[in-house]
Amino acid sequence: MTDRAKTEVEEPERGGPAGASRRVPAVRGLSAAEVAERVARGEVNDVPVRSSRSTAEIVRANVFTRFNAIIGVLFAIILVIGPIQDGLFGFVIVANTGIGIIQELRAKKTLDSLALIGEARPTVRRDGVAAEIPTSEVVLDDVIELGPGDKAIVDGEVLESDSLEIDESLLTGEADPVVKKPGDPVMSGSFVVAGGGAFTATKVGREAYAARLAEEASRFTLVHSELRTGISQILKYVTWMMIPTALGLILSHLLTLGLPGDEAVRRMVAGIVPMIPEGLVLLTSVAFAIGVVRLGRRQCLVQELPAIEGLARVDVVCLDKTGTLTEGGMDVSELRPLDGADPVHVQQVLGAFGASDPRPNASLQAVVDAYAPLDSWRCTGTLPFSSARKYSGAAFEEPGGTRSAWLLGAPDVLLPDGDRLLPEIDGLNAQGLRVLLLAWADRPLDHPDVTRELRPTALVVLEQRLRPDAPATLRYFAEQGVQTKVISGDNAVSVGAVAAKLGLPGATSPVDARKLPHDDPDAMATAVEEGAVFGRVTPQQKRDMVAVLQSRGHHVAMTGDGVNDVLALKDADIGVSMGSGSEATRAVAQIVLLDNSFATLPSVVAEGRRVIGNITRVATLFLTKTVYSVLLAILVACAQIPYPFLPRHLTLLSTLTIGVPAFFLALAPNKERARPHFVRRVMRYAIPSGLIAGIAAFGTYLLARIHYTGPDALPAQTSAATLTLFLIALWVLTIIARPYTWWRIALVLAMGLGFLIVLVTPWLQRFFELRLVGTTMPWAAVAIAAVAGVLLELVWRWVGRRFPA
Repeated sequence: MTDRAKTEVEEPERGGPAGASRRVPAVRGLSAAEVAERVARGEVNDVPVRSSRSTAEIVRANVFTRFNAIIGVLFAIILVIGPIQDGLFGFVIVANTGIGIIQELRAKKTLDSLALIGEARPTVRRDGVAAEIPTSEVVLDDVIELGPGDKAIVDGEVLESDSLEIDESLLTGEADPVVKKPGDPVMSGSFVVAGGGAFTATKVGREAYAARLAEEASRFTLVHSELRTGISQILKYVTWMMIPTALGLILSHLLTLGLPGDEAVRRMVAGIVPMIPEGLVLLTSVAFAIGVVRLGRRQCLVQELPAIEGLARVDVVCLDKTGTLTEGGMDVSELRPLDGADPVHVQQVLGAFGASDPRPNASLQAVVDAYAPLDSWRCTGTLPFSSARKYSGAAFEEPGGTRSAWLLGAPDVLLPDGDRLLPEIDGLNAQGLRVLLLAWADRPLDHPDVTRELRPTALVVLEQRLRPDAPATLRYFAEQGVQTKVISGDNAVSVGAVAAKLGLPGATSPVDARKLPHDDPDAMATAVEEGAVFGRVTPQQKRDMVAVLQSRGHHVAMTGDGVNDVLALKDADIGVSMGSGSEATRAVAQIVLLDNSFATLPSVVAEGRRVIGNITRVATLFLTKTVYSVLLAILVACAQIPYPFLPRHLTLLSTLTIGVPAFFLALAPNKERARPHFVRRVMRYAIPSGLIAGIAAFGTYLLARIHYTGPDALPAQTSAATLTLFLIALWVLTIIARPYTWWRIALVLAMGLGFLIVLVTPWLQRFFELRLVGTTMPWAAVAIAAVAGVLLELVWRWVGRRFPA
């Protein structure tokens, strides 16, 4: 800091009118030459804050997978021993991998562009001029200005403090804000809850306190995703099943049956490949990626992909009123002087009060817009607003030398219980109006009992602007069985009136959070579960309310835009921030609504439900194939007979009954409510379906071995078993495609037609080595498939009744 000096610069005077200025000592910040010097030395805040993985990471994640390695080895073996049609599964995997990479790159492009829009831009002072710059352009020794809601993006040391209070709970776990004075340290990742000031950047880039955390926890994360966790669990079990099955098949074909080596390997590969639900991983990635792109078009930045899934599982949405149900701005609708106070003097006080805060909140901004300050008023001290206090203060030297101190804030906080003004204020609150009390303070602003012996001077009545899209959004959540709770720092009666205007159920019985049983967690959980509207909630109480809801098994989403919402946003299962919200709220939220539209939330919920519901459907298809493949391999090995299928047969069946239809089904609309226990629910249907399909196909194969005899009978036996297996797999697809729409029916019919074309086209018969011989056995195969279809229907209905949604 040797190259920086304090100099006199022009700065707006807080007590004067707009445009007035005075000479005050201030830190000018670095000069352009000093900035260039630090950039040349590499002393730049160059830690990348990415909203997605890099292109190289995407390619590696899609190419270098466990099953791609297994299938790649099997594909290489088939390429050596031939024929090529038995290696079709390899080309399918290449296509799948390519699709996955392309879709995720599309999602990356969308995420990166949206992240750039929502990126925090700190205010940095250089050459005496304050300007917003990208985070990555901050250099060592920069002077960074702070205000309420701003996040410290680098480590530093406080230079200027105007009642600066910083919350370091995200880093240290300490809930109480820390008052910062010049010389005190500032840690990156902390955020301002009250006051303002400036600090010098002492550590930038990867040296900053929170930089390592930011790099290790990139915003594109795959944590806490039940879908991905469940699929990984399934794949782990499949891997362990494949090894002994492969050994059993190859030894059986080589040693017991005495088949030639190349034929034994082909049959072994045919038994192993269908066990791998390779397309399931692809479709999950594609579904998430397309969801990101769709939401991106709605100006919704998904900072963590599982947030799409998580919001679909939410059963309680906690809303902050200001900025969510109401628009950020307010208007002064009435000024009521009290006890004979001079209206002109009151307006002068309010004008000076508004000018005393360089970064007013929404309430004070309404005062600023309504009352202009005068030159003759000089601000001598301030007490910044904080959500915990719920009031702010300012001291002035009035014309003629009179000194006064004033508080402006929540009447029910500043006034004692039972005050004569409270009924009047309650009447205004019941109309959905917001009321501020302007009171003369008998004590200095820094006195611990400054709120005692106040002299109420005026009521400032504010009219809040309701969001026109809020009623429809609240109605959507009610229809979907999602509880909506409004948790606000404002007066409970006022919040309840606003919520009632928007049609929120239970809004007529608002709860004052100060009266909640905080010492009894169980009683508090019950009160929070039963209530719909809560007022006078402190930031810590918001956090506690989220915690007690989670303790009762609820999946909680929290929306907000102010610094008072940060702790609750962080602890909620899903945090949703408005794009115009503070830097701190955008940093901890998983979803950022860049257009500040609360009406976007139903789209996020619908997208999550589409992903979860559809992946659950198609997972049943894939895992049914895994189950019957394992069963067939075991039965064949135990019976000491050749495996009935070649790789090409199962590639054909997988493509027509799983691969192609699953792709369409995974991307279709789906409004089913998300339910937990993904693996359990999928396996309830996949295991019995796979067992029925495997036993039926094996039974047909045994009958065909009796019916067709001779050295060249295996192709005919295989064709009969393939017909049965295809028809059963098609019936599973038919069940999963419900409820039927025209395109779902067309999809199922198209898959059946595709198989029929293979059976009747000579060159396709030869290519896939499929040819039905005679009429007896083919019709027997159809009959066995029909019986299996009836069993499938009965089993699915029984499971549905036994384990209802």
